[in-house]
Amino acid sequence: MRLKPIAQQVVVVCGASSGIGREAALRFAERGAQVVVAARTASALESLVDEIRERGGSAVAQVADVAVFEQVQLVAERAISAFGRLDTWVHLAGVGLFATFEQLTMEEFQQVININLMGQVHGAKAALPYLKRDGGALIHISSMGAKRAIPLQTAYCASKHGIQGFVEAMRVEFQHDRVPISVTNIMPATLNTPFFDKARTKLGVKPVAPPPIYDPRIVVDAIIYAAEHPVRDLIVGGAAMGVIRTQTLSPRLLDAILRWVGYELHNTHVPKPENVPNSLFAPVEGWATVRGSFGEQTVARSMYTWLEIHPAVKRAVGGTLFGALALATMRKKR
Repeated sequence: MRLKPIAQQVVVVCGASSGIGREAALRFAERGAQVVVAARTASALESLVDEIRERGGSAVAQVADVAVFEQVQLVAERAISAFGRLDTWVHLAGVGLFATFEQLTMEEFQQVININLMGQVHGAKAALPYLKRDGGALIHISSMGAKRAIPLQTAYCASKHGIQGFVEAMRVEFQHDRVPISVTNIMPATLNTPFFDKARTKLGVKPVAPPPIYDPRIVVDAIIYAAEHPVRDLIVGGAAMGVIRTQTLSPRLLDAILRWVGYELHNTHVPKPENVPNSLFAPVEGWATVRGSFGEQTVARSMYTWLEIHPAVKRAVGGTLFGALALATMRKKR
């Protein structure tokens, strides 16, 4: 399957008001794509479209709550009415809820599922008729939580596990039916976005997730790559790969580690009452930014991810290491 160069694409970014989505929209437009941005916050979308146009790019906005399928359909229709087609759909919209399972309500749990999981389903369903016409890409952003759940994030990790199952099954159906759509699941580690600043917490403090905390631009690099290169999964951040590999090799070991440090890893020691405005049921104004409040702790690069999106270099490095190992073995035998 071949995907168009970015400069020839019409790209929808769902969840573009802040964080990864905002940076992705800017980057796609910078590369010449025509961009449709969607989120719940009209003011954040307006400022994003203005910024793209000021830089010479092309963009339109559509306000939508991804938990409502009819509103997501309007996003796809906006792409067709504005630009005549749809080539890539990037779905990032998500919310956070930090609490023990006992503390949270069923309404809160359901809302996380509605936005984080059903939002992804709604996005794929809305995009499918248009992507089938000439082929294209569905890019789903989940989390390392899709492979390994952690305490204090039961609803969030349940939604991310759901995304993993959904995209795996859908991908095989497309392959069986020869539907020309690439399906990619991108699983980032912890990121410095406004996600944690806007999340609902019952921990008494502003939450965070296991370190290190990566710059969101690393995820955007992976998204841009997946929009041009059909790829199954992309794990972003060597720390995420470490967690996922440990889960594969010894889930009980990871259980023990998380029992020991899992709660403290979420604790920023910055007080945050439960009743502070958060994005779980309604958008929060004032966070129309790419980065969150963990700037001093942010890791700017991930060599692991860079190699994943530069496979030729990765193969060359692997070949060099294999050759060096073989040479060392031969010398030892002598």
